Amino acid sequence: MPPSAAAAPVPKQLWTVDASLTSGSPVSDIAELTASATAAVRAGGGTVLDSSHVIFPNGAVTLVLILAESHLAIHTWPEENLIAVDLFSCGTIAAERVASELIKSLRLADPQVHRMERGASRR
Repeated sequence: MPPSAAAAPVPKQLWTVDASLTSGSPVSDIAELTASATAAVRAGGGTVLDSSHVIFPNGAVTLVLILAESHLAIHTWPEENLIAVDLFSCGTIAAERVASELIKSLRLADPQVHRMERGASRR
């Protein structure tokens, strides 16, 4: 393909959700948390390739889903009723839908959702 006809680079974005956990937030059950996160990714048109998690002595959880489109990471701080979600996308995924589904399924309060463009601009 001639250089002038090269495809445009895929936009890279980081979506973050910072929120408060509620008494109904299922984040201490790793199976339910993983199922909710996986369902949210699928609702946004994403594909989960793999997952990994750690449960810390205080009940805090870090869950990472490896996506065909990049990754989703969830971190909790139960002693502070806090959760942070990072969705990095370098492919086609409806990240706003993923965030919305997570907020609903994890029963989060006071969510703050932000989007940031990532990657060096090409000239």
